[in-house]
Order: sequence, then C-alpha cells, then structure tokens
Amino acid sequence: MSDAILHFADELMSSWWIYLALWGFAALDGFFPAIPSETLVVTAGVFAASTGEPNLYAVIVVAALGAFIGDHVSYALGRGAGGRLLDRVKPGTKRHAAVQWARRSLDERGGLVLVVARYVPGGRTAVTLTMGSVRFPLRSFTPFAALAAISWGAYCTLVGFIGGKAFEDNPLKGVVLGIGLALAVTLIVELVRHRLRKRKPQPQVDPQPVEAGRR
Repeated sequence: MSDAILHFADELMSSWWIYLALWGFAALDGFFPAIPSETLVVTAGVFAASTGEPNLYAVIVVAALGAFIGDHVSYALGRGAGGRLLDRVKPGTKRHAAVQWARRSLDERGGLVLVVARYVPGGRTAVTLTMGSVRFPLRSFTPFAALAAISWGAYCTLVGFIGGKAFEDNPLKGVVLGIGLALAVTLIVELVRHRLRKRKPQPQVDPQPVEAGRR
C-alpha cells in the first residue's frame, strides 16, 4: 500500500501539473481555508530534497505567487462586502475568535499582522478580510502581502526540504516529519500568543458611584 502511495506521489511530483496545483491550492487557501495548501507545499519540499523533483526554488516561487493572489482575492471580498461578511460570523466560534484577534492586531500592529497571521490557524483569511472591510489602503496592503507570501512559501518548502533530507530513502517519513515540524511551529506561535494575551493588562472598570439615599 505504501509503495503504491509513494509511486503515485512520485509521479505527481515529477509532473509539471504539480506547479499548477501548488499555485491553485495556495491561492484558494487565501479565501477558502479548508484547502490544505501548507501540506502540499511541505510535501513538494520533501520530494525536492529526496528525488530532486519538483524544483525547490520553483516550488517557493509558485507557492508564494498563489498565496499573494489569494490574499488579494480575500482582501477584495472584504472590501466589497464591507463588514457584512465578518459581522455574520457566529459568536463563540473559532472563526469569530480569529476575526476578533485580527481586528485587535490590526489596530496594534497595522499591516505587519498579515505576516504574523500566516502562522496562526484561521488568521490569514480573517486578517485579509478585515483589512479589506476597514478599507486598509491597497498600496500598503500589497507590500505586506508580498512579504507574507514569500516568507510562507519559503518556510513551508524548506520545512519539507529538511524532512526530505532526513529521510532521503523514504519520502513518506519525510512528509510526516515535515508536517510535524510545521505543526510544532504553529503550536509554538499559539502558545506565545496565549501567554502574551494573559500578560496584557486588562482595562480597569471604575466603580459606580453610590446613589444618594442608598447604602
């Protein structure tokens, strides 16, 4: 069974179609987070290390281009719908929490939050939609989107490359290691965010004055 999977993956990774798939998955992931673009990019990095195909640098470029375009589509959706898309998010859900985080982070860090959001589950789409809905200037959005896309493409590909080098004779183990490393980084980012949020001082609420005649 594993031999059949490995043969299929090897055929896919050696075809030029893989570049179109990488581009499409990375772009769709910008406004449809259910697409596993990170897994595909990591897998491509593994095979680039273990078999030489696809080309390592081409994987980085194609993944980054797809992510860059996907971010702009999400930004355009947010800009066109205003805040309606975000206001419809059900309170108490993970998506609602991501939207609230995006709004707070945008106020605190500006466009730089788009780079950070790449490594926060659900953060990328929430941030790009929010930036569009609040009319964040496109001329400022685009450079941050480019920085985020390039860093993400290089990160995912090189994580896979590390896994592929560790298991050159068994790419499937390299894929598992690469995805594990990516998940570990995501977990670390989440833990750091949680600690910083707990350390942030909460606003003090002034006690209400006692009305005359009441004790």
